[in-house]
Amino acid sequence: MTTRLGIGLPQNRQYDLGKDVPDVARAAEDIGYDSLWVYERALFPEPQTQPLYGVPGLPWPDAYRGVAEPLVTLALAAAATERAELGTAVLVAPLHIPFQLAKSLATLDAASGGRVVAGLGSGWSLDEYAAQGVRPFEERGKVMDEVIEVCRAVWGPDPVVYEGRITKIASAVVGPKPARPIPILVPANTPRAMRRLVDHADGWLPYADGPDQVAASLRRLQELAAERGRTRPLRTVVRVNPDYTAKRFEGPDRRPFQGDVEQIVADLMEYSEIGLDEFLVDVSWAARDAQELKDVAAEVYSAARAAGF
Repeated sequence: MTTRLGIGLPQNRQYDLGKDVPDVARAAEDIGYDSLWVYERALFPEPQTQPLYGVPGLPWPDAYRGVAEPLVTLALAAAATERAELGTAVLVAPLHIPFQLAKSLATLDAASGGRVVAGLGSGWSLDEYAAQGVRPFEERGKVMDEVIEVCRAVWGPDPVVYEGRITKIASAVVGPKPARPIPILVPANTPRAMRRLVDHADGWLPYADGPDQVAASLRRLQELAAERGRTRPLRTVVRVNPDYTAKRFEGPDRRPFQGDVEQIVADLMEYSEIGLDEFLVDVSWAARDAQELKDVAAEVYSAARAAGF
C-alpha cells in the first residue's frame, strides 16, 4: 500500500483566493492527492516582538504576512472537490471559542460529505494570544483539553450537555452533526502533549524534522499507548515544508527538503520505512502563483509514485 499524499492549499498574499483556492483544490484532487490542507497564522507582528516559534534569532518568514483564514479556505476547497479530505495542520485551538469551533468544523464536515480532519495545536505566538486568545497564553494546554472535549460533545448525540471553564451547555440540540466522526490530530512534542494525544486524539501531526527523530517519537508514542491501554491505531500525518527551487540545489550547505522536485522526493523516501500513513507536502508558501503551485504539485506526486512512495 502506498503512502497517502496531501498538498497545502494557497493561503498567502500572492494568490487570488476566490479563484486560486478552488482551482488548486480541483487540480490536486485530479492529480490524485488524498488530502488538502490549511494552516493558521492569525497575524504578523511588526515590529516583531517574538522570534519565530520562540527560537532566538529566527525571524518570521515574509510568507506569514496575510495568511487567509483556514476554515474559510477549506470551505472554498470543499465546494470545488468531491473526494479529497480537508485538513487543518494546524488550527491554533486556544485562539477559538470552543463551542463555535466545534460547530464550524461539524458544519464543514456535513457540507463536504464527511471529509474534515481536525488538526489542532496550542500555538506559540504571544501576539496572537494577545489579539484573540480566549484565555491567557499560560493556560493554552487547559484550553486545548476543553476544545477537544467540547468538540466530542457537540459532535455527539443530542441533547448536548457540557460544563467547563469556558463552555457551559445546558442540555441543547446542536446541529448540524458531522457526516461521520471527525478525526482529531495533534502535534505532540512534550510528555503532556503525548498523553493528550494517546488519551483523547485520533492521530499525530509531527513536522518532518528528520527520519530518525520522527521514528523515535513514534516509538515513544506507541510505547505510551501500550502503557495507557490504548487499542485504537494512531493515524500519522507528517508535515513537510519544502524549500522548493526550480533548479537543483548544489553545495554542502543544502538542508533537507531544499532543492528541486527530485531532491524533495529523495528526502521523502528516507521516511518510507518508518510506517507512516500520510505526508502533507506544502509548497504553497514558496510558489510564485497558482500555476506554479499546480505544476510543482503534479511533479511531486508523479515522482513520488514513480519512486514507490
